Amino acid sequence: MRKLLLQVQTTVDGYMGGPAGEMDWMSFNWSPDVGNYITAMTADVDTIVLGRKLAEGFIPVWESRPEHEDDKTIDWMINTPKVVISKSLTESPWANATVANGDIAETIKNLKAEPGGDLIAYGGSTLVTSLIAANLIDELHLFVNPVAIGAGIPVFAAGAYTPLRQVAATPFECGITALHFAPKES
Repeated sequence: MRKLLLQVQTTVDGYMGGPAGEMDWMSFNWSPDVGNYITAMTADVDTIVLGRKLAEGFIPVWESRPEHEDDKTIDWMINTPKVVISKSLTESPWANATVANGDIAETIKNLKAEPGGDLIAYGGSTLVTSLIAANLIDELHLFVNPVAIGAGIPVFAAGAYTPLRQVAATPFECGITALHFAPKES
C-alpha cells in the first residue's frame, strides 16, 4: 500500500504561516544537505497532494521555472501528477492535475489503495490539519525554521491530540532541522 508523506515548513513554535498566512519567516536559502534529504525522502513519490489554495500558487510558480531552483527539481515538480483537494473546483485548470472534491478520508484511502509509488502532501493549512486530524499521514517531515513568530496558522489543529513517534531529527547547515515523525501506534 502506498504511503502518504507530509512535508511542511514550520516555525519552532509550530506555525506554518503567520496570522494572515505570511511566510516571510521561512528560510529559503537552503544548504545542499536539505536538497539531498528531500531527494531521498521523495525517491518513491509519484503523486503530489495539494489543497486548492496552495495549488493556485504552487503549480503556476513551478510552471514558471523559478530561477533559484535546479532543472531536475523543477521538472519533477511539474511532471509529477497532482491531486488537488477542493470543495469548490469541479475540474482542474492545470495540466497534470486532477481535482478530488469528495470526502478527504475516502479520497486519500482510495489513492493509497491504487498501485504506484508514495504520495506527498505539501499543504496548505486546511489540508494539512485535516489529514493529521484524520490520521491519514504515514510520515510527517516538519522542516523547522529557526524562528518563533508567536501566533499564526498551526500545523496541528487546536485541541487535536496527535500521538507521534520520532523517527529522526536531521539538522542542516542552513539552520533548518527536519523532524521526521510517524503516527504512534497504540
